[in-house]
Amino acid sequence: MAMQLATKGAIRACVSSFSSGFFTRHSHALAGDAQKIVGVFYKANEYASKNPNFLGCVENSLGIREWLESQGHQYIVTDDKEGPNSELEKHIPDLHVLISTPFHPAYMTAERIKKAKNLKLLLTAGIGSDHIDLQAAAAAGLTVAEVTGSNVVSVAEDELMRILILMRNFVPGHQQVINGEWNVAGIAYRAYDLEGKTIGTMGAGRIGRLLLQRLKPFGCNLLYHDRLQMEPELEKEIGAKHMENLNEMLTKCDVVVINTPLTEKTRGMFNKEMIAKMKRGVLIVNNARAAIMERQAVVEAMESGHIGGYSGDVWDPQPAHKDHPWRYMPNQAMTPHISGTTIDAQIRYAAGTKDMLDKYFKGVDFPVENYIVKDGELASQYK
Repeated sequence: MAMQLATKGAIRACVSSFSSGFFTRHSHALAGDAQKIVGVFYKANEYASKNPNFLGCVENSLGIREWLESQGHQYIVTDDKEGPNSELEKHIPDLHVLISTPFHPAYMTAERIKKAKNLKLLLTAGIGSDHIDLQAAAAAGLTVAEVTGSNVVSVAEDELMRILILMRNFVPGHQQVINGEWNVAGIAYRAYDLEGKTIGTMGAGRIGRLLLQRLKPFGCNLLYHDRLQMEPELEKEIGAKHMENLNEMLTKCDVVVINTPLTEKTRGMFNKEMIAKMKRGVLIVNNARAAIMERQAVVEAMESGHIGGYSGDVWDPQPAHKDHPWRYMPNQAMTPHISGTTIDAQIRYAAGTKDMLDKYFKGVDFPVENYIVKDGELASQYK
């Protein structure tokens, strides 16, 4: 009888555990377990040795190799991430942790997640985890996390630079110098002061707020659209006005900055119809995610002059193909994805990645703001 009761109790415990996610993949390593960790970063080649703090590349591997291997973990690092014969693909079936960056993202599709039977943790060294199929990750019981806040200063400063580059028509002037030309009129006819212009940011989280703060001394009219309004004191301090209606804000702006995550709601949001609502000659800065913009709609609006200039460092896909049409648009000031990978940012996101791995090994939760997927639930900004 005692044996029967014990058996029934064990069955009830298993059923209860199943319903609470016992048979999903655990979000922490078991103490003492050796883990296979794969990092996907860009190659630095000859630049790897030029700065000891250049941590975000294959060669320097976030500076955590010695630490990981001293604890008995296997650490494999590569830049080869695309296709069925890639180095990453070979390790998908038995890796436990995948570390990637937004600058050279390892695209984790639902198919890859299904193959990754041992995978528990997907870490983004930086900010932005849209290279991961978040719904598939949540369904598989994976944890997705990033180093929140690690590069917000870097990106906000870069956005300010891009606004000035577009406003002053800097790129054609620099190109004249390279080409041995001197044609002031070819630059000055569309160069403006920033003072007095209306700047609007779609999204006023950490990066958006820092950008607004940095724009205040320029004497601009500052607007922002966000689902959450700032505290009145902060709004007054920055001098920014909350616009509940995005369409209304867009009609007023000389410059529009995109500072919102890529979600199913924002994917392709700036299509032909949305762009048509904006002022003719509007300048757009997008360091958020390229897929928020409809690619061909941007090309056509740039060619017609409806968009007067476009600058950003995000592409879809990344790295951008040589024939990507944004490379050849008039009045563009595009770069590879660099805004959030300054040396200062690398030091911060490398330290943040190490801290989260340490917590993971010890079974300790990350700071709540670092989670993108936890316990089968997406963070609110990705829903």
